Amino acid sequence: MKNYIEQTDPFIVPTVDGKLIEEHFGNASLKYEGCSVCRCEVPPRWKEPYQNPEFDEIVLVSKGKLEIKIDKDKVMIKKGESILLKKGARVRFRNPFDEPAEFYSICLPPFSLKTVHRE
Repeated sequence: MKNYIEQTDPFIVPTVDGKLIEEHFGNASLKYEGCSVCRCEVPPRWKEPYQNPEFDEIVLVSKGKLEIKIDKDKVMIKKGESILLKKGARVRFRNPFDEPAEFYSICLPPFSLKTVHRE
């Protein structure tokens, strides 16, 4: 028995808003319950609905920039920057800019449609 799990074929999460989500580890890809790790690409002028997740989420931007509304605050993070979003915060991700963005998301415990609470 191996002491590791190698991921060579991430699960592509179906979306309808132009966002690409590649889940490397998590509920959808390998039924891994420790956390979820995803690479995401979003087009210019993209946005998601608000959510109030039951998990912490670490976001690391690798290309472009994102605007994140957290409760009553608005934060912009750009390439090379990261943010920890605590569970229970009301959050909305946007890319109001003219260039695409890429970021990595780590959710603890893993992302699930039952625990994200999208509005």
